[in-house]
Amino acid sequence: MLAGNNFEHFDFNLYDDKRIDSFTGKTARQNIIETVDYCKTFIKEFHTTYRNLLFYGETGVGKTFLTNCIAKELLEKSYSVLYLSAIDFSTILADVTFNSKNLSAESKAVSSHIYECDLLIIDDLGTEVTNSIKSSNLFNCLDKRLSNKKSTIISTNLTPKKISEIYSDRIFSRIIGSYTCFKIFGEDIRKKQRL
Repeated sequence: MLAGNNFEHFDFNLYDDKRIDSFTGKTARQNIIETVDYCKTFIKEFHTTYRNLLFYGETGVGKTFLTNCIAKELLEKSYSVLYLSAIDFSTILADVTFNSKNLSAESKAVSSHIYECDLLIIDDLGTEVTNSIKSSNLFNCLDKRLSNKKSTIISTNLTPKKISEIYSDRIFSRIIGSYTCFKIFGEDIRKKQRL
């Protein structure tokens, strides 16, 4: 996947340069150029500056593509990167909570890597079924990674307001207080490329 999802294939022309977003006051193209510039700084300074990122926006605007670009660059610099969909992430942590004695060696390794990897990417937060246990597991993971200064990137279709409604105040506070947030907007790129 990373052979195609990298900065060499990032096409800024897929983002509209005319329509202005009322929230940011920028065009989609201006916004994505600034976001990519920040991401390149995030990568360049990864070994010296601890940061976390939240990408939010509608479906198909390039959030996952952007996280894959970052992952590829950091993997090439020999950092450990773990990419999990929110569904896989919550399933693994639920298995650890409820089925720890019967976990496979692979599941045990992945569950410990969630806390220890240099960069954890949680893609599509909000697509998983949430309950108090899964929310607690998410909070514990985010909190432990913050305490250990291990970077995390979260992508979601949820607005910050929706995150605050779905997850606990503690989770929302950790994300808003400790993550640099980027609204990614524009047309659905997948639809646009098919036309």
